[in-house]
Amino acid sequence: MSNPGDADDTPLTSVGQMADYLAVGCKPREAFRIGTEHEKFGFRLADLATPPYLPADGQPGNIRDLLLSLAKLGGEPILDSGNIIGLKQDGAAISLEPAGQLELSGAPVVDLHETKAELEAHFAEVRGVSDALQIGFAPLGFHPTASRAAMPWMPKGRYAIMRRYMQLVGTMGLDMMTRTCTVQVNLDYASEEDMRRKLRVSLLLQPLATALFANSPFTEGKPNGFLSYRAHCWTDTDNQRSGIPPVMFEDGFGFERYAQWLIEEVPMYFVYRDGRYIDVAGRSFVDFMAGRIPALTGITATMGDFADHLTTVFTDVRLKRFLEMRGADAGRPDMMVAQSALWVGLLYDDAALTAAEALLEGAGWQDVVATRAAVPRLGLGAPWRGRTLRDIAPDVVAIAADGLRARGRLNVEGQDESILLAPIDEVASGAPSQAEEWLARFQGTWRGDIRPIFSEAAI
Repeated sequence: MSNPGDADDTPLTSVGQMADYLAVGCKPREAFRIGTEHEKFGFRLADLATPPYLPADGQPGNIRDLLLSLAKLGGEPILDSGNIIGLKQDGAAISLEPAGQLELSGAPVVDLHETKAELEAHFAEVRGVSDALQIGFAPLGFHPTASRAAMPWMPKGRYAIMRRYMQLVGTMGLDMMTRTCTVQVNLDYASEEDMRRKLRVSLLLQPLATALFANSPFTEGKPNGFLSYRAHCWTDTDNQRSGIPPVMFEDGFGFERYAQWLIEEVPMYFVYRDGRYIDVAGRSFVDFMAGRIPALTGITATMGDFADHLTTVFTDVRLKRFLEMRGADAGRPDMMVAQSALWVGLLYDDAALTAAEALLEGAGWQDVVATRAAVPRLGLGAPWRGRTLRDIAPDVVAIAADGLRARGRLNVEGQDESILLAPIDEVASGAPSQAEEWLARFQGTWRGDIRPIFSEAAI
C-alpha cells in the first residue's frame, strides 16, 4: 500500500539511484524479518451483500464505520481526500482494497509464532467491532456470489485511476481489483546475489503455491471450473506489469536491470502531488524523468515517485526492498500462516535454499509460464517439466520443513515453526485443497446453495 504523504523528494537523475534505493533492502541475516499480509471480504450478516464505504439504504454495516471503530482501539488514521482509508498500527497497517476488502499488512516479526499470534489478535479485534456493525469477514480467493457490478468502490484516488486504465489493458483487471483476496509474505535478502537466488526459486515455485492454497472455485454462486479463479484473473490483468517477466531470468539480473525494466517497460499509473493523484496512466516513467509528459510540466521526478511506481508492479514475486510472494489465494487462518511458513522455510535457511535450487535445476522461464497458465484450472495436476506439481509438492514441503527446523525458533510449548506447515503437508500428501473441500460441500451437504460458505469461511 502506498500512503499519501510518505514521500522522498530527492530528485531522480539516474537508474543507478534507483538501484541504490533497492539495495538499501540488503540486510544482515540476523536482521531478517517476516511480514505477512492478507485480505478478506466483508459481508453483511443480514443478506451477505458487500458492505459499502458509507451507510446506504438504511442497512447496517459499512466500511467507514468499521475503520472508525478500529481507530478507537488504537492506530493513526490514514486519510485520502479527508476519507479514512486505513490505520497505522505499531509497525503494521490496516488498509482497504478497491471494493473494501480489509487488509492487514503485518509488522515485521522475528518468527512465525509471532505471525500466528499477530493474525489471531487482528481477527479478534476485527470480530470485536464488526459484530456490532452486523458484518462479517471471510478470507476467500474470489468472491463466491457477487457480480462485478455489485461490488462497491472505496474512495481512494489511485483506485479511480486504475479503474479507468484497467479496462484498456485487460479483460479481468476490474475483477482482480474488486473480487479477489490474497495472502502474501514479505521476506528479506542479504545481498544482490541472495535476492536473485531467492527471487528465482520463489518465481519457479509460485505456481505450486497457487495450487497448494487454491481457494476460489466459485463465481456468482456456481462452480467456475477453476480451483483458483483468482489466479486466472491475473492471466489477463495488465500483463505489462504482472505475471513472470523474462527479465528476471536474464543473466546478470540485479537491482539496476530491474530498475531499468521498471522505468522503460512498465507504464505509470499516477503521480501524487499536493494532496491529489495526477492521472498519467499508460505514460512512460522515462518520459516523466525527461519532462516529456504535458500533465506533469514543471514537476520533477523524485525517489518518492519511483517508490510509488514500485507499488504498481504486480509480478508473481515483487521485488522492492524485500521480496513479496504473491501467488496464493486468501484462505483459512492456519493456511495463511502456512503460506508464510512455506516461504520462510525455503528461503531463510541456506541448506534449504540450496536444496530447492537442486530440485529445480534446469528449470527456467518457459517452464514456469507454461505451468502458471495451467494451474488455475488443474491445481496440483498442472504439468511441470514432464511431471505434475503433485509430484514435486511433497519434496518442496519437506525442504521447507527442514529449513524451519534448522531455524530452531520455538514456541512456548517447545515446538519449532515446522508445525505450522501441517495444513499444506496434508494437501501435498493427497488431501483435498481448500477449493476441493468447498466444491465437495457445495455438491454434498450444501445441496447447491453457496450461501453457507460465508459463515463457514468467516474468521
